[in-house]
Amino acid sequence: MTVIPKSKWFGGKALIALGLVCLSTAPPLSTYIASRSWERVKVRPVERTIRVTGSAKKRITSDLIEWSATVSATAPDKLAAYRKLHTDVEATVAYLKTQGVPDGEIFPDSATIEEQFTTVYEGTGDDRIAKQVLTGYHARQFVSVRSPDVQRVERVSREITQLLENNISVTSNAPAYFYTKLGDLKIEMLSAASKDARTRAENMLKSAGGASLASLRDADMGVINVNPANSSETSWEGNNDTSSLEKDVIAIVHVTYGLR
Repeated sequence: MTVIPKSKWFGGKALIALGLVCLSTAPPLSTYIASRSWERVKVRPVERTIRVTGSAKKRITSDLIEWSATVSATAPDKLAAYRKLHTDVEATVAYLKTQGVPDGEIFPDSATIEEQFTTVYEGTGDDRIAKQVLTGYHARQFVSVRSPDVQRVERVSREITQLLENNISVTSNAPAYFYTKLGDLKIEMLSAASKDARTRAENMLKSAGGASLASLRDADMGVINVNPANSSETSWEGNNDTSSLEKDVIAIVHVTYGLR
């Protein structure tokens, strides 16, 4: 049997004891890491914001009109129908000029000619059959007007049916009304809507208290809606009314402000 020297045994015992002392007096490693991580964390204050909607509305009067009349003629013969149509279109253009519409604002379209049929039946009972029989030709042509003289063309569109008294078959179509300065107006309207949004936000904070407006954080410029007068209809795509002489332009914006 081998005998271990007492001095070596004692040294090993002492070493184990020293280790136990060190472990008992030193803080756990996990506690050290957690305390170091806690020192690096900075708690940020919650960012306060307010989001408001602003709007602006303005009444405008259209400064451009587009209108057309349909001239038509019917005859048993194709050539006869075309000749009748050609004569009636010339008479219609002449009438427009006598009403003060300049030649440069009148645009005759190309003519179209269609065959006309009627259904006739032959035979009786089970032997009865239907046949399409050519009865003549129908010719049609549009005469359009595009003018800034809205009132004049609007009046002409109502009075052109007087040509019916001259055996001219003419139908007045509904005018379309436009506003040519809409691009510049949109910029003006969005600016007014943005000011309205800030005013609303300030009034809300004045009533509620406890904060004031800081810098602008976000702005969502909505679509522009052009509606018939006295209509407040809105859509995500944006309305663009052409049916009315007077229109209401409505601009909407969504704005977010920081608070301090």
